[in-house]
Amino acid sequence: MRAKTQMLNEQIRLLMNDFTGQAVNLHGQLGTQPVCHAASQEVLRRVASQPIPADGRSLQVVYSEMLQDIYSNISFAQHPRSFSCVPSTMSLLSWMGDVMTSAYNPHASCQMNAPAADLVEKKLIRWMCDQAGYPESGGGLFVSGGSIANLTALTAARDAKLSAEDRSRAIVYVSDQTHSSVAKGLHIIGFTSEQIHLIPTDRAFCMDSSLLRSSIIHDIALGKKPFAVIASAGTTNTGSVDPLPEIAALCREYDLWMHVDGAFGASALLSEHYRDKLAGIECSDSMSWDAHKWMMQTYGCSVVLVRDQSSLARSFAAHPEYLKDAEASAESIEFWDLGPELTRPARSLKLWLSLQVLGSKEFGEVIEHGCAMAELAEGLLRNAAGWEIISPAQLGILNFRYVANGSLSSSELDHINQDLARKITESGFAQIFTTQLRGKKVLRMCTINPETTAQDICETIGHLKAFATVHVDWNALGQLQASHKRR
Repeated sequence: MRAKTQMLNEQIRLLMNDFTGQAVNLHGQLGTQPVCHAASQEVLRRVASQPIPADGRSLQVVYSEMLQDIYSNISFAQHPRSFSCVPSTMSLLSWMGDVMTSAYNPHASCQMNAPAADLVEKKLIRWMCDQAGYPESGGGLFVSGGSIANLTALTAARDAKLSAEDRSRAIVYVSDQTHSSVAKGLHIIGFTSEQIHLIPTDRAFCMDSSLLRSSIIHDIALGKKPFAVIASAGTTNTGSVDPLPEIAALCREYDLWMHVDGAFGASALLSEHYRDKLAGIECSDSMSWDAHKWMMQTYGCSVVLVRDQSSLARSFAAHPEYLKDAEASAESIEFWDLGPELTRPARSLKLWLSLQVLGSKEFGEVIEHGCAMAELAEGLLRNAAGWEIISPAQLGILNFRYVANGSLSSSELDHINQDLARKITESGFAQIFTTQLRGKKVLRMCTINPETTAQDICETIGHLKAFATVHVDWNALGQLQASHKRR
């Protein structure tokens, strides 16, 4: 068995030398490649027909199959013209850290297993707490993503603010722009949809704090138990930031837990120019922050931060007999005491590598570049006939809509804008998805990739204009033909 393993390891060494070069070349040439590589039906049939073999197959053959059929047929979220959702900004430095961490495979749940890695994670959490303005009592945990970060914080909020008897009458407040992971997390920890109260947003798509106050007062009068408000620092749809100081004041007044979903927007704390937009976040009780969104990290590298680390330990600490020897002391708090995972990877090491090599200032410049690209796109569209800005550039996100000459119905415009998103995505030049705002189907661009250039933005807007012109010309021709038929 050992001889077989040694032979396999030598093959892996040779193939990984080849793969490293391919990966670096791929990322160096992404801008010249299509954003999306859709798998053909032939490829999908080939993968679907491949069984799990009883006896192993050639490593070289399997490696080649995976490169050709699996890894080559994806949408590159890290592409400089991937503008859908919140695209990846991954750096090869993070990829390098990922490879190194996977190779050594540290168990990152306690100090004993990987003391230096444990220290790195604690230093990064303290640094991120400092960016957010949290006191020395603050702490947190690296988790897989914003969904789990929100779930972890909401669990702490429930246990801090509610007795077992209170849970059935508890109420939590979200806005109509709050990320769907919040409702999912609340459901997981035992709350019904009737206990999640939706607060409308204002014209800037920010939670209306006056309506929040009214809702809290109304629910208390009904004998309900308000216990938490979920504010957003950079919504996925529009990049808007809720009025954090006003929400914090209401939470203090009514003794509510304030959680901030800062999954992508919290990274603005790293920018001297944009960090003021998040003023008030220092008053929150907890927050989520995804380094794999705007901090150039590979998936998944997120953190949940809390104002008082003991709130996490209250919800998650466990001390089974088989872990006693691994505890630093009977009173020590290990990472397994702060979240739902026992076995967990060292997610923070790739971020540490990136920060050590690039420095924190460069991360701030990445934030400012992403915002500048969205502002450039907005400027180009404001000066173009037939286009409407629905939500102006905020934290690198812009929403707009083709409105033609004003003669088309809202449903016709919805169809055209959906078709524009489909056409530019299918072209391979850029990827843009639609979203729904105020009942309208709109085009949405998230421009946070540091490799995105002004030329990328200009050419993408140019492509959209060209597709819109062709679409309207064909639409007009169809109407003209229909008119002739009626005659």
